[in-house]
Amino acid sequence: MTSFAVPAELARELGRRTRVFGIAGIILLLLSIIGAFFGPHDFFRAYLMGYLVMMNVALGCLGVLMMQYLTGGAWGVVSRRTLEAATRTLPFLAVLFIPVAFGMPWLYDWANPELVSHDDILQHRQPWMNPTMFVVRAVLYFAIWIGLSWILNRSSREQDEGRMTRSTLRRVSAPGLIVYVFTATFAAVDWAESLTTHWYSTMWGFLFVAIQGLSAIAVVIVTLAMLSRTEPLSQVLKPVHFHDLGKLLLMFVMLWAYFSFSQLLIVWSGDLTGEITWYLRRMSTSWGWLGGMLIVLQFIIPFLLLLSRPLKRNRQLLSAVVGLLLFMRFIEIMWIVMPSYYRTGFRLVWLDITAPLGIAGIWCAVFLWQLGKRPLLPLHAPNLEAALQHAEA
Repeated sequence: MTSFAVPAELARELGRRTRVFGIAGIILLLLSIIGAFFGPHDFFRAYLMGYLVMMNVALGCLGVLMMQYLTGGAWGVVSRRTLEAATRTLPFLAVLFIPVAFGMPWLYDWANPELVSHDDILQHRQPWMNPTMFVVRAVLYFAIWIGLSWILNRSSREQDEGRMTRSTLRRVSAPGLIVYVFTATFAAVDWAESLTTHWYSTMWGFLFVAIQGLSAIAVVIVTLAMLSRTEPLSQVLKPVHFHDLGKLLLMFVMLWAYFSFSQLLIVWSGDLTGEITWYLRRMSTSWGWLGGMLIVLQFIIPFLLLLSRPLKRNRQLLSAVVGLLLFMRFIEIMWIVMPSYYRTGFRLVWLDITAPLGIAGIWCAVFLWQLGKRPLLPLHAPNLEAALQHAEA
């Protein structure tokens, strides 16, 4: 059996893309930092938006990685190295969280002592929502996520060396997946839901887990489509593998739609002033155009396209659908974050483009760098042969 090591040609291509993404990301982020001196509010809001988009990708890959250890399947074998590489970006994202911590006074009402002193609800929530606890919880979240990533990646490397069994990885993934869902929920509440201090949703954590899963599968598909053009994966990745991943992508699209509609239904049917305001800001103003885009471009069109079996088996067409979904990840986070600040209608400044693209560029550089550090397929995975035979079935 081939070693599936990264060949020299592919290593050079990954290195070139790493440099391009890294340099572009650094330039865009430096421009954004310069803009922060003239408009700190705009900078921190744009930075948070971009940070949440890329954080969702990394966390989604962590969750999907543990899910595939528990469920098995050919899709999990061929996508494992991509998922692992994305989880190894979590220490980098922990460093990128520092500007979010420094930007609390510009981002969150509960971090403003003057506003807290005049608001009963903010005072009631202060023991939980305050700058110290916010940072402490963030440190705890990252410690858990990075710890899970380290254990899974180390165990996978030991499996390559024949020193680890699949059952061990499953024993780690079972409780790890539960811990991931809880910590991802609390982080989503801290970093996104608390932007609107007088509002809450019991569906918020589930919605963000669906967003993360959708983001992860989208990145896996576009990465494998790139790798399938060169050796050795050009001989391994077949239409059936993309078909499996396309079905999983369709599942996450439907799951996202279900959680989004459930949240809307619960809030709208309750018709309470403190709850319905969140949707009124996003539906009764020009922000509603972004909401309409989410319905059409995030659900209806991808759903109808992904029903096609030939499309799911065609890596180019499937990648085009993925490109649309990745663009809509940015639109969705904008729709979640920005109306909390600009309540009268849509507003876009240049920092809203440069800051998220800068973060995305640097993240992609780190991701590609990590992707090239290990063999492209798990060498001693017990279901590796089954995955390869699955492609021939």
